[in-house]
Amino acid sequence: MAVENLIWVGYIGAAAGLIFAFIQFRKVMQFPEGNETMKKIAGAIREGANAFIRRQYKTVAIFFGILFLVLSTLAYLPVLITGDWDSGLVNPFTPFAFISGGLICSICGIIGMKVATFANVRTAQAATDSLNSALNVSFSSGAVMGFVVNGFQILETVTWFVILRYVFGASDEIIAQTMITFGMGVAVVSVFARVGGGIFTKAADVGADLVGKVEAGIPEDDPRNPAVIADNVGDNVGDVAGMGADLHQSNSGALVATVAIGFIAGYGIAGMLLPIIVCVIGVLMSIVGTFFVRTKEQPDQKSLLKTLSKGVYVAGFLAALLTLPTILFIANNAYVYEVDAYGVEVAVNHMRANGWGLFGAVVVGIVSGFVVSALTEYYTSDATKPTRELAESSTSGAAPLLIGGLSLGMKSVAGPIISISVAILAAFFLSSIGGGGFDAGLYGIGLAAVAMLSTNAIILATDAFGPVADNAGGIAEMSHLSEEVRERTDALDSLGNTTAATGKGFAICSNAFTALVLLVNYVYLINGQLEDAGRETLDLSIINPAVLIGFLCGAAMVFYFSGLCMSAVQRAAQGIVVEVRRQFKEIKGLLEGKPGVEADYATCVDICVRSALKEMIAPTAVAIVTPILAGIVLGGAGVVGFLAGTILAGFALAVFMLNAGGAWDNAKKYIERGNLGGKGSDQHKAAVIGDTVGDPLKDTAGPSFNNVMVLASTVAIVFAGVTVAFSLL
Repeated sequence: MAVENLIWVGYIGAAAGLIFAFIQFRKVMQFPEGNETMKKIAGAIREGANAFIRRQYKTVAIFFGILFLVLSTLAYLPVLITGDWDSGLVNPFTPFAFISGGLICSICGIIGMKVATFANVRTAQAATDSLNSALNVSFSSGAVMGFVVNGFQILETVTWFVILRYVFGASDEIIAQTMITFGMGVAVVSVFARVGGGIFTKAADVGADLVGKVEAGIPEDDPRNPAVIADNVGDNVGDVAGMGADLHQSNSGALVATVAIGFIAGYGIAGMLLPIIVCVIGVLMSIVGTFFVRTKEQPDQKSLLKTLSKGVYVAGFLAALLTLPTILFIANNAYVYEVDAYGVEVAVNHMRANGWGLFGAVVVGIVSGFVVSALTEYYTSDATKPTRELAESSTSGAAPLLIGGLSLGMKSVAGPIISISVAILAAFFLSSIGGGGFDAGLYGIGLAAVAMLSTNAIILATDAFGPVADNAGGIAEMSHLSEEVRERTDALDSLGNTTAATGKGFAICSNAFTALVLLVNYVYLINGQLEDAGRETLDLSIINPAVLIGFLCGAAMVFYFSGLCMSAVQRAAQGIVVEVRRQFKEIKGLLEGKPGVEADYATCVDICVRSALKEMIAPTAVAIVTPILAGIVLGGAGVVGFLAGTILAGFALAVFMLNAGGAWDNAKKYIERGNLGGKGSDQHKAAVIGDTVGDPLKDTAGPSFNNVMVLASTVAIVFAGVTVAFSLL
């Protein structure tokens, strides 16, 4: 069988993922919703989430329309002027690939969010029976998100490949560039989803906690708190819809970057297809892994983490096992046609000698993902020493707790950076063992990133169930279900905080791999365009002022983007604080819980919606515009420095923010389970303050910048022609 025919296996993998997602959705919907009060609360959360998503994506659609016109102008205006189809500053498929990437990414996030809003009330009701039943519902809901993301990612990649190759007869180079373009569309939507959803959810969360828990001393998710519905809506639009778009971007970014570098490495169709097949194997093995997620009625964090980890490890082990024969088959049949010194076209195979090395890169990717997961779990789980010590610091007040969280986050950066550095070196050298050289090594790095995320369906399932459990706890509290139910949902929620940090760690590390491969791809692309224009190729010496200035500007963009996200949450949260205080003061009997007196939930939801929609534009625009400006002002060499600064500073800062925020959150939950004074104690109030500081770090700025690393790289590649044509240097 010709290697090229393996492209159709992609449709099998996509279908398997999407069909399994539908089965999990049907499974969720078969569980009962509970009593009428629970249904009413769930309906309000669902209505608020749907309203925000509609308004958010109307804004995104306008933004996409503008970018579509810009890309269309760059693609077709030079053609109209010169009559030469090769004169466009971007290739003619670029505008449509960009739109399709954004559309698919949007669909993934919306589907996951809608399923979560159906699953939250069913999880609360299932928790009245057992912990395992609640885990079953919430995990199945998360599985819908995981398999939809992976299924659509494979479907889109394969479909574009088929259209370009078999309908338009496009060259390998055009196929690779177009893949990166739809990756840009995915990245733009993911940044919008993460920033907008993150601002919404953390504004509501911070405002609800500061006034409700700290000032009024009422329980979390108490129906007297006017921000409680907005907080639950935020879990869905930020931690589910935003996270789904985020992980879809991580998958797509790694895949398209590796497809592109496969062309550069001279592997031809085989180099483009191998990462797709690795993703297919990952989806199939993730389905197997879901059947290992079961728990006993023991709501301690160690047993719950062990339960979820079992499914992830089984999927990863089986994926690595089945990848070996696949890689060896493709490597042995990876022929491309080249013209020899005598002008004769001959078939050669550059990949055959690298088969075992490429498998080694796959294993490195999977193992490094597990290592990063373990490091994240160590620093953020309340079952481990760092977070428990952080919780104990609350006995001295909020200030020591804040200092301890910052310290923990800073120390936690070293492990993932060292792990990923070792993994990059290992993947590079293993994949170039057969003599493929530098390009083969880069391909191995990309393949390691794809392998790390190949089982992302089950990883995302273990991540996405957390917000569902969080919502379920809120519904249980507002519906006055038994304390036992709340204990079960709190146990799952706390577990979800750890697995969410783990999932984000996976995404950040894979994006570091991906951004590095895209950076190299940019260098190859722009050097080729400079040669075609009769100009000198890039001087990438560190003492080149353009490179150095670009490096500094890239690092500055990281902090400026993060600052915009943080200040957006601050302003929105201040609005919620003021509104909740007003209602407690002006609605007589609300704080006392008098019968028939209800909070005005809709106003808080509206404040969050308006704030998120207004504030999400600036950070996203900064991430898109700055690489283009760097290219015009500093030239191609400056863009390389800019992207390098973005990757290095962004990777470190994102890990710091995610782990510090996750540790503060779980330190709070550790106290809420009755340790160190329990709920309502001074220690608890200090921990709540720590949690509110960490919220915008771990759920807005941190995960958003995870996407920005790849967005900046894809924007630079798509606009490389603009840099060559208009750069000042």
